[in-house]
Amino acid sequence: MDLLGGLDLVVRVVRTGSFSAAARECELSQAAVARQISQLEDHFGVRLFHRTTRRLSLTDDGEMLFGLAQPLLEGAEALESVLRQHSASPVGLVRVGVTVASSRFLALRLPALLDSHPGLKVELVVGDRLGDMIEDRLDLAMRVGEIKDESLVVRRRGAGVRVAVAAPDYIARRGAPLAPAELVNHTCIVHDIGPDSDIWTFMTPDGRRDFRVSGGFLANDARAVHLAARTGYGIAYLTLVEIFDDLRSGRLVRVLSDFPAPGVPFSLVYPSRRHLAPRTRLVMDFIWEQIRQLQAELATSADGVQA
Repeated sequence: MDLLGGLDLVVRVVRTGSFSAAARECELSQAAVARQISQLEDHFGVRLFHRTTRRLSLTDDGEMLFGLAQPLLEGAEALESVLRQHSASPVGLVRVGVTVASSRFLALRLPALLDSHPGLKVELVVGDRLGDMIEDRLDLAMRVGEIKDESLVVRRRGAGVRVAVAAPDYIARRGAPLAPAELVNHTCIVHDIGPDSDIWTFMTPDGRRDFRVSGGFLANDARAVHLAARTGYGIAYLTLVEIFDDLRSGRLVRVLSDFPAPGVPFSLVYPSRRHLAPRTRLVMDFIWEQIRQLQAELATSADGVQA
């Protein structure tokens, strides 16, 4: 039976004073109201109303149920109101799984979105490994590489690339390599993400080729590699989305721009198409717009690299 519906009818009968008035208020027949009240009495095994031809009053059990039902119905109404608001407008929390490289890019841009939507909250969950989105309570995730989990909805934007960069004072001190083979003569900063992290890949006139690099600074955190490059220590090989703002400001400069690195798929993923909340769609569209702007700016830049 519809328990909440039955409780609502009890409250309406008490407030209006009769079954017929409650029926008119709910646009039901008096018989339908009486039937639902009877089902509720059978459900709890108690009598709720004293009924005579002249008078309708609550029993002791009815008084107790009436007192308990009112806050319950008010809570249900508040819950429905809040959930309807969340389903109709971009309010509430969106948990976004992002790579370390992407976190800084988004952290610099999300405040503009949040300022224009006061009811929205965004939590960045930073990590380079994509776990179980349901277990991690993620609404959305940015990922580079092929997505093998068929249960996820994948919205692919394009290809993410790495670029070789260095600080201007490093270039002034050591010069810029003119070809990837010259990296052997330079100090390189290695992002240690597993075997062969010291092998950097570039497209050359002879096709795709790997080049082994070396240097005194290694880190398993891209942010540390990024900061070390900005100090002028050496050349780093980082994802474009992370160092784009530094390239634009001149804190870093690109080297080997004639030898692009091969791209890897870049995607946004989410657990289900069903009932995608407006707040999640808003954040997803915002991220795509930031990537689109990055691509457009790069397309008109001297380097002309695709993100």
